[in-house]
Amino acid sequence: MVAALTALDEGRTPERPVYREAVRTLLAVLAERAPGRSVEVRVPPYGAVQCVAGPRHTRGTPPNVVEMDPATWLALATGRLAWSEAVTEGRVRTSGIRADLSGHLPL
Repeated sequence: MVAALTALDEGRTPERPVYREAVRTLLAVLAERAPGRSVEVRVPPYGAVQCVAGPRHTRGTPPNVVEMDPATWLALATGRLAWSEAVTEGRVRTSGIRADLSGHLPL
């Protein structure tokens, strides 16, 4: 994860395997700290998890979705970017009444 953050800090795109590992690791931490299946967090093309307690989603498109690019996810998860700032700037796309991760970030 450090290698991915260092690359981003230097204005470079991390190598694909490094990026993938950092995204998936932090998504797993989110799922562990906010267990549940009411919100789907997507960070294409590297991963997605279901998390946050509440009504469980079982088929089709989930009603509560959070989607963002990998750089935004790493910044949010590590506290380098505030949830409100990311939403205001349009760096995070949300749908559904439970699609607010501000109470779970940073990790």
